Amino acid sequence: MRQSDYIELEDKFGAKNYKPLDVVIEKGEGVWVWDVDGNKYMDCLSAYSAVNQGHCHPRIKAAMLKQADKLTLTSRAFRNDQLGLFYKELCALTESHKVLPMNSGAEAVETAIKAVRKWGYMVKGVPEDRAEIIVCADNFHGRTITIVGFSTDPVSRKGFGPFTPGFKVIPFGDIKALEKAITKNTVAFLVEPIQGEAGVIIPPAGYLKKIREICTANKVALILDEIQTGLGRTGKMLAEEHEGIQADITLIGKALSGGFYPVSAVLSNTEVLGVLKPGEHGSTFGGNPLACAVAREALKVLTEEKLIENAQAMGEKFLNGLKEIKNDKIKEVRGRGLLLAVEFKLNAGGARQYCEKLKENGLLCKETHDNIIRFAPPLVINSKQVYWALERINPILST
Repeated sequence: MRQSDYIELEDKFGAKNYKPLDVVIEKGEGVWVWDVDGNKYMDCLSAYSAVNQGHCHPRIKAAMLKQADKLTLTSRAFRNDQLGLFYKELCALTESHKVLPMNSGAEAVETAIKAVRKWGYMVKGVPEDRAEIIVCADNFHGRTITIVGFSTDPVSRKGFGPFTPGFKVIPFGDIKALEKAITKNTVAFLVEPIQGEAGVIIPPAGYLKKIREICTANKVALILDEIQTGLGRTGKMLAEEHEGIQADITLIGKALSGGFYPVSAVLSNTEVLGVLKPGEHGSTFGGNPLACAVAREALKVLTEEKLIENAQAMGEKFLNGLKEIKNDKIKEVRGRGLLLAVEFKLNAGGARQYCEKLKENGLLCKETHDNIIRFAPPLVINSKQVYWALERINPILST
């Protein structure tokens, strides 16, 4: 079949809730993918950071196949031999006390919301059904009804109400707004260390450290959504490490399986997750042996192959190269590790046109919020590949 045939099938039978570039990928390896016509591209999106370890990493693939031959699912009605090892290894890597495994990132966010509300009632003493959670404008935490209810993106919200109450929105990066928003009923502050979907928006230096202090002083649980920023993407295992803090709850997903399987996790101190009792929360697939085996190997690949350190080093090269691009229509270039963005001024005519031209030159990326291109290649990228990418990006973004 030709690419046009595959595209026609998608458009005819699929819901129109995505607007992908017209490239039909059938194979991937490392930083590279190939379409059905045999054309080769560098992937600079990494499935929204789900394939930090690169496409089809052989070690993770082998772990998945080995486990799939033995046992894939028991549900949590029974124990399995992979779950405890997954807990132990993940806690050691992230300095966490407890883990609650789920499948998708949105499920991890929903789990944290449930747990922190109950913690507020049982431990903090907030009156029943009065718990408040503070979130930030321009956030992206998922697509469920509860989550889009506290989104400020009209595309995500419009037409999906009524929404779950109990959320208060403040500007991202604004310390004073957080202090003002906290009341006696505030149980948590949910925030991304870097707003990825908003366009790689990095808060002011010291922001994470200060919100940690504020939350501690007011007995408010700090929830950091590291589903995109975590697991090496910013040059640290977790982005919170850049300012030397620890959240009360940290949410991870995406690269937790290296792109082989949906795996997410809620990492917490004992106090917050300790309020959950049997039957109060669960998931048929959460913590299944196949997911645990895949995640265990994905984490080992990150650390043993020094992909986190590589993200820091290659990110500096990539960012410096992007900053050398000369175009009056570029508003700003920013990034941390291998989470990078080029934002265009409104008179540039949108970022989609540049993404389409880059595709024709062998590089795949995606616009976000109309005027921003996010560059986030797999963490296995090397210097030669970074310069290969920049050689193609520079002339296109310079026009």
